[in-house]
Amino acid sequence: MSRKLILGSTSPYRRELLGRLQLPFEAVAPNVDETPVNGESGAECAMRLAQLKARAAGSGYPNALIIGSDQVAECGGRRLDKPGTVERAVDQLTWASGKEAVFNTAVTLLNSASGREQTRVIPTRVRYRRISGSEIENYLQQEAAIDCAGSAKAEGLGISLLEAIEGGDPTALIGLPLIALCEMLREEGVPIP
Repeated sequence: MSRKLILGSTSPYRRELLGRLQLPFEAVAPNVDETPVNGESGAECAMRLAQLKARAAGSGYPNALIIGSDQVAECGGRRLDKPGTVERAVDQLTWASGKEAVFNTAVTLLNSASGREQTRVIPTRVRYRRISGSEIENYLQQEAAIDCAGSAKAEGLGISLLEAIEGGDPTALIGLPLIALCEMLREEGVPIP
């Protein structure tokens, strides 16, 4: 591959996912303001932020393919952002107990040489089972999920808190929809098996 591949993200989850494609890449911090815009849906917010991250990360790379991604989860009219603290994670899981959440994961691929930008939003529906307060506390003691939207890592022990996951790309829920990204990379001439 003659062009550099840049991941505009500091997320270890996104780095691990992109690494699955066995393509050399560099991860850079995109440094964008992630404040939601009033009236913006979760899908619109994820799409806007993925685009902003790709553009910001690509500013120093004139001949590269830059990936930006973002995820916004919503449940019952409430956003389920990264909780940041155990107390907020308890609040999120208590709120989500017995409900369905939609995780909108957006990915943007920007060709900085041509200016071509591709963006897709991949929704994943997650049904939380009814979770007791003691189950929430036990879970958070065993798996610190304060750095993920929805406070439950489906790729880890958090799967025990869920009833169902419905979506077209299992990697979208973790934070980077690889099926869509592979299509985008192939459209840019990147050979992926």
